[in-house]
Amino acid sequence: MQSNVLTELFLPLALALIMLGMGLSLVTADFKRIVLYPKAVALGILNQIVLLPIIAWLIVLAFGLSNELAVGIIILAACPGGPTSNLIAHLSRGDTALSITLTVVSSAIAVFTIPFLVNLAILHFIPDGQEQVLPIFKTIVSVIIITIIPVALGMGIRSRFPAFAARLERPVRILSAVFLFLIIGAALAKEKENLGEFFRLAGPATLLLNLLTMGVGYGTARLGQLSTKQSLTIAIESGIQNGTLGIAIASTLLQNAAMSVPSAIYSLLMFLTSIGIILLGNKIIDQKIPSGAA
Repeated sequence: MQSNVLTELFLPLALALIMLGMGLSLVTADFKRIVLYPKAVALGILNQIVLLPIIAWLIVLAFGLSNELAVGIIILAACPGGPTSNLIAHLSRGDTALSITLTVVSSAIAVFTIPFLVNLAILHFIPDGQEQVLPIFKTIVSVIIITIIPVALGMGIRSRFPAFAARLERPVRILSAVFLFLIIGAALAKEKENLGEFFRLAGPATLLLNLLTMGVGYGTARLGQLSTKQSLTIAIESGIQNGTLGIAIASTLLQNAAMSVPSAIYSLLMFLTSIGIILLGNKIIDQKIPSGAA
């Protein structure tokens, strides 16, 4: 498969399928939780849309990363959470409903914040970056087409044909997982000659981004006096980003394979840290249940 076919056709279609699968699990009641849990949603969005990019920028400066890798990490930080964060929240015994709500809201906001943050990073880290910036309108439309519209389509299918949606959800989820690994593998394969060096440079930075944002998310939620389940969920939503979208932005919209590497590396490391957060979450909830504090 040639790289232009991968980045221009297969990658957007794969991401759209993943987002369709997310839509199949959503109902309109998920949006009503914005009113039911305003403080939890506000804190989650603050962490994801504001604090996450700031932390990413500080990490990039602290590690002194190269131009493309620096932009790649900011691209990752600009992405919202994805279906993976919802699954991890569920397995961690967090507030799955809140996780879904935060993913939906952050995805809608990120449509507009992604081009701003990515262009800011390009202009700051890339010499003569003016020639590489994302076209604002085209980027917004592209992100809507590959994320928001498939989610809406999935919701429409579930609303109108619930039995069909229930049968479709499992195979779509399996296909989504397969596509996710293929996308990560393809992104890393494109830079196979520099992969060892990229892992050495971007690996610690992306791991720190993952762990630090989860820690900050949990800490701010506890300071906001949210429940243990809600705090755990905000930690997950703050630290588990839609790496597939990050790869798509770098490879498809920016046509820069090196910029996609941080998202690919992050996606691999994320699965390892997710095991830890699932185990830790279950342990915390088990300890809280007897006292009724969860």
